[in-house]
Amino acid sequence: MVRKPAVAGQFYPASEKSLRKKIQESFLHDLGPGKVPDKEGRLHNIKGIVVPHAGYDYSGPVAAHAYKAVYEDGKPDLFIIMGPNHRGVGASVSIAKENFKTPIGTAKVDEEVADQLVGGVIEYNETAHMGEHSLEVQLPFIQYLWDDIKMVPLSFNIQNYRTAKKVGDRIRRVVDEKNVLVVASTDFSHYVPKNIAEKKDKIAVNKIINNDPEGLFQIIQKENISMCGYGPVMAMMIGSRGSKGRLLKYATSGDIMAMREVVGYASLAFE
Repeated sequence: MVRKPAVAGQFYPASEKSLRKKIQESFLHDLGPGKVPDKEGRLHNIKGIVVPHAGYDYSGPVAAHAYKAVYEDGKPDLFIIMGPNHRGVGASVSIAKENFKTPIGTAKVDEEVADQLVGGVIEYNETAHMGEHSLEVQLPFIQYLWDDIKMVPLSFNIQNYRTAKKVGDRIRRVVDEKNVLVVASTDFSHYVPKNIAEKKDKIAVNKIINNDPEGLFQIIQKENISMCGYGPVMAMMIGSRGSKGRLLKYATSGDIMAMREVVGYASLAFE
């Protein structure tokens, strides 16, 4: 079974040639890292990343920072990719068994690990993934760097600390000591003036850097921060085995194009 791309031609180019060019441009962009990664590392110190999921024209340069860091750290054996469920369908947390196709190739689901993760709040549910973009937009970046990858996709319909802790704890038990990268897909503030986005997002980013998932949940509620994927981020922090966060890049859609209200994007690495 193969899940066909839902947002190719919208969030990123639909042809392989154009998509590869767009990813290269993201790395080389003024807001990107400035170079395409060309030296793969073997350290495997990075256990998790936070990465945005908007259209590549807007968030691609910020996302490129995270994927450059991962490439220079070394290829994970498995990517656990988690994102918010924007459509509100499916289970509390849904895993897909279908392999995900993109214009670059097909990312295969590690069914053994998926089976081990299912239970409690996590269920198999393909419906949750059908039109969801938050996971799909991560795959071309990963496939650009590595031809053959294994992954497990999780879509969060319920985002609270209790759910995130259950998922994070389960990830820790299943992938203990394995070479796994946990990818938390999220954008930060949505459609607010740039100065407000930067102020509120800095508060959230500081909670993430300090690996304080419960504090992140509390501050999002208190400050009304319109961050769409805080559930996956909390689960990544809990599942990343005590790693510490490092901010790689923060920018907003207003840094790409002048606009009255912006969306915030951040890339972070947990090492």
